[in-house]
Amino acid sequence: MSKRFIAVSAALLACVLCAEAQTNLQTFFDLGKDRKYITTTFEMFKGDKWGDTFFFIDHYYTNKSNRDAGLSSAINGSYFEIERGLNFWQDSALKDLSAMIEYDGSTWGAGIWCFGAKYFLHSDDFRNTFTLALLYDLHCGLGEADVPVKFSGVWGMNDFLGLKGLTFKGFLDLWGNNSVFASESGFETAKFSLLTEPQLWFNLSCIGIENLNIGGEVELSYNFAGHKGFMCNPCVGTKWVF
Repeated sequence: MSKRFIAVSAALLACVLCAEAQTNLQTFFDLGKDRKYITTTFEMFKGDKWGDTFFFIDHYYTNKSNRDAGLSSAINGSYFEIERGLNFWQDSALKDLSAMIEYDGSTWGAGIWCFGAKYFLHSDDFRNTFTLALLYDLHCGLGEADVPVKFSGVWGMNDFLGLKGLTFKGFLDLWGNNSVFASESGFETAKFSLLTEPQLWFNLSCIGIENLNIGGEVELSYNFAGHKGFMCNPCVGTKWVF
């Protein structure tokens, strides 16, 4: 569920500094209307002297009501993104600016290549981070969008609102496309889509379980996943950091 996305938080930044990979497994139960299914997200981020690598894999698990409604093939499946940030100038004044290449794919259709750049912002102590990216989208076999551009913003805030162990993170993507939606009057075309997934996580180190977080996210979207217009789908979940 997370996007991933350029997912840089203070915890991930620590991985950049020590050149070790951080991986985590998130499990969500979707509370959205007509959803009520489980999703798992596996994420990995690793920094090195040439830049950084990030990927995530979402897998959606249908339930009995989904299958009874004939939605199994539409829901059950996987989506993944992998990106590579290229930064050969980490000791220069432009150290926070990276070139970027990304590939997005799924079990439901053709993939998308993205090319562009991202810029990393942070507080002095790196506890609050924000990344901006601007990318050109190259759709594989789907035709070009009228505006084949994607804008992404990713944030991470540790000890949110002064509460130790509480993390507020997430992403926002806005991209151009030519998606077609069925309507009562026929078919309508959307020129852009928006997806954001803010997350709140509370780390259970206070009871001696440092790897486990509890919380969830809210998926807010517009013209996304076959639905024209706005959708709101809250989820509750857990996250285990390896």
